[in-house]
Amino acid sequence: MLPRLMSGTTARRRRALSLCPRRTLHAGTGAVAPPVDQMPRHVAVVMDGNRRWAQQRGLPTVEGHEAGRRALERTVRLSRAWGVRALTAFAFSNENFGRPQAEVDYVMGLIERTIRDNVDEYVRDGIRLHVIGDSSRRPASLQKAAMEAEEMTRHNSRLHMMLAVCYSGRWDIVQACRELAREAQGGLLRPEDVDESMLAGRLVTGVAAGELSCPDLLIRTSGELRLSNFLLWQSAYSELFFTDTLWPDFGEAEYLQALTSFQSRERRFGERKFQ
Repeated sequence: MLPRLMSGTTARRRRALSLCPRRTLHAGTGAVAPPVDQMPRHVAVVMDGNRRWAQQRGLPTVEGHEAGRRALERTVRLSRAWGVRALTAFAFSNENFGRPQAEVDYVMGLIERTIRDNVDEYVRDGIRLHVIGDSSRRPASLQKAAMEAEEMTRHNSRLHMMLAVCYSGRWDIVQACRELAREAQGGLLRPEDVDESMLAGRLVTGVAAGELSCPDLLIRTSGELRLSNFLLWQSAYSELFFTDTLWPDFGEAEYLQALTSFQSRERRFGERKFQ
């Protein structure tokens, strides 16, 4: 394959970026993060592979979910340290209700514990938590934990942490359409007033207002090459990164690999770049 020739402007830009200060984390392996101005503002993650991770080690499924929780906590801290502004993690899909009830109950309890155990850290570190998805399908205790944590962190803005629980992309689009239909029925808007920005504002990721509502980078672990009904509208122009690493093993080096891949891509949003 022939190497892609860079225009003079692109070459100069890349040379300039190579001179940007880089930050090294004080914890973990000390891997160097990409330049701040090349960091994706919003990263979304399909956290896949907990059960396979446990099976490969001859462990109960719940041990895989516990290891997955630790990977999520690690990713939140790295995102904050590296200057990512929003992180959306796919914790439980509407389709996951098809799993054994005992596993569903355990995961719901695990999500609740994760919220309660980390909320003080979120408050201290400027992380705002949003639990997005169909709240009517969550246990009452999980709903209570989510509402309390959202209230405690509502003044934070350093990192918007969106935890998708009982979520699916198709459900999100349908609920947004229903909200617009109710407004039209009530005379609050006309059908011809509805446009892409209006519908996008009714999606549940709208809590992270403006440009942060759509991910710049979407990561999927465990070797699967699909979105699995996650952020279907929002990921229209997301850069996709797939890795064979199972979610519990997703750490600093793997995250850095995804960020470095994002940094190397040229985002055109359907436009043609003239030389």
